[in-house]
Amino acid sequence: MKAIIPAAGLGTRFLPATKAQPKEMLPVFNKPTIQYVVEEAVASGIDDILIITGKGKRSIEDHFDRSFELEYFLKNCGKIDNLVEIEAISEMADIYYVRQKKQKGLGDAILCAEKHIDGDPFAVLLGDTITHSNVPCTKQLMDIFEKYESSTIAIERLPEEKIERYGIIKGDKVNDSLYKIDELVEKPKLSEAPSNLGITGRYILTPEIFDHLENVSPGVGGEIQLTDAMKSLETVYGHVFDGKIYDIGNTVEWLKSSIEMALENEEVRDDMMKYLKEIIKE
Repeated sequence: MKAIIPAAGLGTRFLPATKAQPKEMLPVFNKPTIQYVVEEAVASGIDDILIITGKGKRSIEDHFDRSFELEYFLKNCGKIDNLVEIEAISEMADIYYVRQKKQKGLGDAILCAEKHIDGDPFAVLLGDTITHSNVPCTKQLMDIFEKYESSTIAIERLPEEKIERYGIIKGDKVNDSLYKIDELVEKPKLSEAPSNLGITGRYILTPEIFDHLENVSPGVGGEIQLTDAMKSLETVYGHVFDGKIYDIGNTVEWLKSSIEMALENEEVRDDMMKYLKEIIKE
């Protein structure tokens, strides 16, 4: 199975930090956001990845490419651990790139990948969402897809204040963590939301989605919405993801993600806890 990582957005919520660098390259603790996403795909058994980029996104390509000068420098300085880590980034997977020419929404970005997918089911991992779990989120979806042979998306239970920022589903419960979806609404008002189950940025889709994306009318924000096209699929399942989701959608969530990731790292956890306790005391 191949994976698509949409990463063409302008990242206006992070200006001025994203004026000259992609939102997906903002660091979360010690890695750029998109590296976590690629690592999830690889950990799920995917080694063919297409990243949808746009103007000003060249640093994403540079990050996953070889850096001979840096590797030479690290080798000569005896920084072998750093060298091994840097070399591994460029060897994780076969990564390809295509540009979304105009900012026309997530659905249009997915449509840019049609030729690369070549008629097979595929995974979609949003480039600004990080997941953390024992079994990778994408692998959880792949396992469900293998059983039901239908498009499957990751969902999570949302607090009320987040509902208007997400696509929301309504469905029939198959088991404690799986729903057969019968309604999808993109960013509804709280009073109009059919449930508190939100789409979290991980999908396994059948290739029929491309026909629906070509025919769907612009939706919220005048953009081609993936959620709207998915309504035309014959069957879609929603899996309540068993793990932690970090939505790098605004500065507060981004900062929270970095802090939580740092607290999970044994090398810096104690120093971070000490520092945070000192701040709270003040």
